[in-house]
Amino acid sequence: MNSWRDTILNEFVPKISRLTIVSDPDALLTEEKLAVTLRERGFDLIEFNDAIEFRYAYESNYRIFWDQEKHTDLVVVLRLQDTEVDNLPFDLLKAGRRLSFDLGSIFPNLSYPVIEKLDRSLLDTLFDAQQNYSPGRIGDNATKDFILSHVFGIAAELIKSDADLLRILLRIHYNSLSIPGELIDRLVQVLSGHKAFAGWPLADVIPDENAFFAFLQERWPIFLSGLHATDQVGEVSEGYGLKHHGPDSLPFDHQDIRVYIDNLFVEGKLTPVAADTIGFDINTLQGDTWIKSGIADTGKNEGVRITRLLDLIVGEGPTEDSRYSDWTSLAFKWAELATLIHNDSTKEHRDCFLKLGDSLNKTFTDWLNNHYAGLINLPPTNPVMLHHVSRKMARELEDSQCAGVALVVLDGLALDQWIPLKHVIQEQAPDITFRETAVFAWVPTLTSVSRQTIFAGKEPLYFPNSINTTNNEQVLWRQFWENHGLSRLDISYKRGLGDGDPIVDLEPVFNPGRTKAIGLVVDKVDKIMHGMQLGAAGMHNQIRQWSKQGYLSALIKYLLEMDYHIWLTSDHGNIECNGKGRPSEGSIAETCGERARVYPTPELRSKVLSDHISAKEWRAPGLPADYYPLVAEGRDAFIKEGDSIVGHGGISIEEIIVPLVKIERRTR
Repeated sequence: MNSWRDTILNEFVPKISRLTIVSDPDALLTEEKLAVTLRERGFDLIEFNDAIEFRYAYESNYRIFWDQEKHTDLVVVLRLQDTEVDNLPFDLLKAGRRLSFDLGSIFPNLSYPVIEKLDRSLLDTLFDAQQNYSPGRIGDNATKDFILSHVFGIAAELIKSDADLLRILLRIHYNSLSIPGELIDRLVQVLSGHKAFAGWPLADVIPDENAFFAFLQERWPIFLSGLHATDQVGEVSEGYGLKHHGPDSLPFDHQDIRVYIDNLFVEGKLTPVAADTIGFDINTLQGDTWIKSGIADTGKNEGVRITRLLDLIVGEGPTEDSRYSDWTSLAFKWAELATLIHNDSTKEHRDCFLKLGDSLNKTFTDWLNNHYAGLINLPPTNPVMLHHVSRKMARELEDSQCAGVALVVLDGLALDQWIPLKHVIQEQAPDITFRETAVFAWVPTLTSVSRQTIFAGKEPLYFPNSINTTNNEQVLWRQFWENHGLSRLDISYKRGLGDGDPIVDLEPVFNPGRTKAIGLVVDKVDKIMHGMQLGAAGMHNQIRQWSKQGYLSALIKYLLEMDYHIWLTSDHGNIECNGKGRPSEGSIAETCGERARVYPTPELRSKVLSDHISAKEWRAPGLPADYYPLVAEGRDAFIKEGDSIVGHGGISIEEIIVPLVKIERRTR
């Protein structure tokens, strides 16, 4: 076999059976590339989680066609062991063939409890390693070492110096390697036995990206001071008030290390330090451009960062065959660049930014056509789409001893607008730390569609009656948590937040000590957007001014004081766009947005599309059967030609990839 997928794909020949029931406890069928291939072969995947919801989708989308003697290739996926499949409804068992797949049969010689924790995107590398090195049957620790070495390229026995360790840590955290906790613990255990690393905070900097970058940030000014110092570095470092223990001096100038350092400052993971605060003379640097990126030089850093970010994004831009994680990684770089562009940039930089954005969004649209459907059924262990978020929170509430969980939805907040908001919150509440990821919004990126998926914890297919309004969110939120064992008195919801005193706002709905799950909608950003006449730059400025009023930081601090685990996200982003003409369609559209319009029939949608060739018929699964969106691409909008707005509803990186942030107290 060339791939582990071959074992599975060999069983899926089109029209072999109109219904296939698969026991898939390890979520193999939802692996991104496999899901795409199955869809290309004509197979639709539906998870069997809730019997009532499944029956609705099954009867309305498949059974009705079977009764008409039409064929469909439906795959019912169960996260169950094979023996539990017998509990399915009898009509399904009678109509379908049964299959079963699991990691143990694909990797028979490796420890199952270890490999089941791996991100499914890493199975290709593990499968190749198993074939090339034939490890034989091995136990837990040997499996961990095998995976660390052959999947992540980390051979602990070869890490012997500070430079070796720092290089590995940079590889892990700069590339956001998805290393399971069990493997991290194993790496900490092995390295802790090395005398050379006795002073390193291994248990902090290996598993925790935030702690690692904070550790580097503290050591950077010491390194700069050491470049001119005549005394020992240990003496130079006195007075820096280091919070993270470990060696004072790090080999930033090692050839394997400095290649990362420039990018860390350019991408905003590290913050340049002011030269005058450490007595550093920047004029002494000649060819050391990697050092200059870490020194604040008023009026110059921003231009240099813009140029470097443009180069990085051009060089690392994802393709139509990339994984979703490549696009979320790109989105963070794009957000950093957008923040710089919208704050202060030259016309040349702005023109380059817009041209590159058009190119990226064209590729992104092509990627969505093939990959978006495969994201829907991915496990919520690491949320990828917005409807995964509440499922992740439910698992966290079940596993933790916290007072409860709080979901804060900042309606309309784009990823680039999160960056200045984050910085202001950190200034107002320095004891708060953020664990940042990004997720995909639902298309069309309308509030009534995408925001409801967050509170419902399921696809729009399952709330067709309220898909054009947000008035049912509280009901959906309560239904979700009641299905996870909470009582109605344990659940709270409130929207329309953003001004005044957040504690006063919460009083009517929040009972500390009793409320286990609280959902909050802060709609201030959305209000700013819909009244915006100064474009994306005006959006950034007004969001920054609003954040300085302290509403959001006060809300976060209060919830943390009450011992709640806080998740912050957005239902959709926004993009500055230009009018291409408003469709002349009378009242045939059910939703008439600036970037999305929805029609009751495909014929009506096609009629409008013929006059707006830059728009796109959106046909991804997960939407109600009678819901036909027409969405704008690129920076186009369904408004008067020549006008410009900041809007949402369409398909662009800025609208679809939104922040998902776990907010915690800083522990040191």
